[in-house]
Amino acid sequence: MLKQMAWLPSGEGDSTKILYLHTDSTQPWQPYSAFPEYSVADYDIDIEGASQGFATFQKLLREGWSLVSSNQIQQLPRFNDEG
Repeated sequence: MLKQMAWLPSGEGDSTKILYLHTDSTQPWQPYSAFPEYSVADYDIDIEGASQGFATFQKLLREGWSLVSSNQIQQLPRFNDEG
């Protein structure tokens, strides 16, 4: 199983990024909320600079998941086709 994370645009036409996960090379990157088995609730308080999925990011980073550059992911045709 792949254990990859990336901060990617939310798709709302702004600069907001949310955490995406990639667990299978044959499947597309998906928002962290599509993985209830890995995600945790977002913080109830505002943490400056924290995006949606920040709590999940911290948890998965401690569990050994790797962070992939968003620039690298956005170059992939599969990601661009779905956006």
